[in-house]
Parts: sequence; structure tokens; C-alpha cells
Amino acid sequence: MSLDFTPTTIEDLEPERRPSVALALVPVLAVVVFLGVGSAVLGMAPHVPLLWSIAFTGAFGYYLGYSWEDLYDGIADSLLMGLQALLIIFTIYALIATWVDAGTIPALMYYGLELLNPTVFLPVTVIFAAVVAFSIGSSWTTVGTLGVAFVGIGAGLGIPAPMTVGAVISGAYAGDKQSPLSDTTNLAAGVTNTPLYDHIRRMRTGTAIAFGLTVAGFAVLGLRAGGEIPVGRVAEIQTALAGTYDLSVLVFVPLIVTFGLALYGYPALPTLVAGVFAGVGTSILIQGTGFVTAWEVFMSGTEPETGATLVNNLLKTDGLTGSAWTITVVVAALTLGGLLEKTGVLAVLAHRLSQGVRSSGGLIAGTGISAIAINVLTAQQYMSILLPGMTLRNLYEEFGLDSDELSRAVEAAGTPTGALIPWHAGGVFMATTTNVATLEYAPFYLFGFLSPLVLFGMTLTGFGIPTTDRATERAQYAD
Repeated sequence: MSLDFTPTTIEDLEPERRPSVALALVPVLAVVVFLGVGSAVLGMAPHVPLLWSIAFTGAFGYYLGYSWEDLYDGIADSLLMGLQALLIIFTIYALIATWVDAGTIPALMYYGLELLNPTVFLPVTVIFAAVVAFSIGSSWTTVGTLGVAFVGIGAGLGIPAPMTVGAVISGAYAGDKQSPLSDTTNLAAGVTNTPLYDHIRRMRTGTAIAFGLTVAGFAVLGLRAGGEIPVGRVAEIQTALAGTYDLSVLVFVPLIVTFGLALYGYPALPTLVAGVFAGVGTSILIQGTGFVTAWEVFMSGTEPETGATLVNNLLKTDGLTGSAWTITVVVAALTLGGLLEKTGVLAVLAHRLSQGVRSSGGLIAGTGISAIAINVLTAQQYMSILLPGMTLRNLYEEFGLDSDELSRAVEAAGTPTGALIPWHAGGVFMATTTNVATLEYAPFYLFGFLSPLVLFGMTLTGFGIPTTDRATERAQYAD
């Protein structure tokens, strides 16, 4: 993925418009207060506190001397960076609806209930999602397709939906991080001037530890969650599915088309669009849906009448028009991130971080923390990789650290943590796609916590810093 964007650095800011560290913290604190009070205390949708934050940060920009044109350019740059995510959200909503109508997702649920049991379901889900995400290079595509089906399988097996969603997202992000096809993996390597496979190799140990602990954690959860399935539940669900849809092998054509194109190396967006067309075609040819009706499903979603309330609820979708809530949250969050970047707030805070670093371990840990903070403030995982990745490169050279240490830090902390944040593009997408709120699945999104924690643990013990780099650091400070 190519992004024509260079983050603002402290040197780019005109002295008369450069905020001090204390002043730069003002809009940051305002955002935290607005989102905390609006969402956590008042229970409002994130749109309103995001609007407050945008207005406050815009006024802050005027105070610093920025014109409306300057601020608009910052907003436009941020929206352009997030354009692919916005288009994917549009497409995924439509794809899920067409795949339900085509019988693809119902068939995955039907056969999944045949093969899995409650005890092994969660760890198997993590592993399977990781394999798929690694193969196609996209955590979002994995969750938006197979993840929806696994929520249905889990419901049939008596597994709470937040646990299932946490397992799917954990596996999806773990596989995505190690995939050479992933946009964030390529972005982290590119902005830090690190060869792609050097970056992947440097991440391997930390990812393996975090992933192993995640699988073990879900194995334990599976033992606790996997009680007796209510008598007749699986049979009831399968009967409802088989009575409503043709579940022949042909209904897997959309799945084969989408994952086949992804494995062949086609970009995510055209691959997903092809999946939509395959879903509509399968609805018409296999399920007998009329041409106009199939495209109405694309627009407005599905509301099946299977005779089983649980199945009806699981397979109800909103189609393309249902993405409006999600899109507006992401647009608002990207707007806020663009204003914080344009006004120099992020550049000043990043510069202050670099001044406070006294050791290579502190630098790596600080990089991870900054990536998480940027996720919170900008709601965009690309920004969490770009900003520290580009602004801290010289500092890593000064400490004698290879560039793959920087690329590992920004991806280990930046990529997976966005799905933990309710207003982040990742968090919003996962919640609306799976119909499980971010704060409900977050406690079970184990990889999202473990990935940065393993990074910090490896850094604290020195395991994450090559011996040659520690020797360079000691020599530097001995002089």
C-alpha cells in the first residue's frame, strides 16, 4: 500500500505557530474528557463527543494562527489516508448481506456446528482465523466474512458472543501481523526503511509468544464456557438453516472467489467487490433470488424468516445502507486526527518523547506507547505506524538500533490495539460487523493486550534488543 503522506515534524512548524508541550496537551486532555464524559458517563454515541473534540481542536488551531484552509488541508490529508478503510467498510457491509442471502454464511454455520464442540471451539477459532488472515493479509476481511459465521456457530454451541468475537479478532490480527500481504505490515516496513522480510522476522518471536499465550488463554476459557449444549439447540439451528437455504457446495463459490483473489495477491478492495458480485450471483443462481431482489439485499440487507428466532437474529444484516453509523464515526475520528496532526500537537509531543529517552529499551517502549496513544487520538492505525515510524528513525540510528526494531515496535503496539478503542476505525468496524460492542468483546480480545505487553516485557528484560545494540548503547554512554 502506498500513502503519499509525510507527518509534520517539529522542524516543519513555524516558531510563531508551534505550541509548547503544555499547550499541546490542552486539546489532548480535552479529547480525553469529551470522550470520557460523553461516552462513558452520559452513554452517548461517540459521534457527539467527537464533534465536541473537533470543534475544540479547530478553535485551538485558530488560536495558534492557522487559517481554515490550513485546517481543511489537514482534515483532507487524514481522510485521504483513511479512504481505503472507509471504502472497505462500505463493501464489507454489502458483502456480508449478499453472503447471507447466497447461503455462504449459513452453510459455514451449518457445517461448523457438525465439526466443532464447545470445549475446542475457541482455540480452534483463534488458530483458524490466524491462518486465514495470514493467507490473505487482511484482518478486516477475515472478521467480516468468517468471523460473522463463527459468531453464529458459537451461539449454537452456547459460547457467549463476546468470547467468540475476541477469539476471531485475536487470530485475525495475529495472522495479519505476520503476513507479507498485509497493508500494515508493508507500511511499517516501508516507513522505517526496513526490508519487508527483515521486519517480519523481527516480529516473529514476539508475535509467537503473544499468539501462544492467546491460544492457551482461549483453551482455558473454552473449558469454562463449554458446558452442556441445551438439548436440541444444534438440531434446531441446522433444521432452520437447511429449511431456508440451499446448502450445497456451490454456495461456497463467493468464499472461494474472495480468498482465491486475495491469495493471488489482488488488493483488498477489488477482492471484496468481486466477493459481492459472487455473492449476488450465487443468490440468483443457487438460492433462486430474483435479480432485483438480490441487489436490494446488497443495499438494505437481510431479514430471514427461518422459524428459529436465534437464527433470524444472527442472520439479520443491514446491507450497504447500514454502514452509515460506522462511516460517520470513522470520518469524525479521522477529522479529529487530521486537526491534531496539522496543528502540530502530535509533532510536539513526539519531539518531547524523543528528548526524554535515555536508553534503547526506553526508546522501544516509548515507541510502543506513542503508537497506542496515536491510535487513541487519531483513530487510525496507519497514523499510529506512520508518525512514530517516520519521526523516530534518526533516534534509533543514534542508539545503534536497527530499523527493524522500530518497525517491530510500531506494529506490535499500533496495529492490534486499535480494535480495543470504541471510536477507532478498527474498533468501530469490528463492533458493527459482529454486532458485539467494543467494550463487550475487549476483555476477550487477548492478543490486543498481549502483543504490546510482550513487546514491553521483551524490551524490559533485554530479550527484545540484540546484544550488539546493547553493547553500542553502553559504549555510547561510557563516553
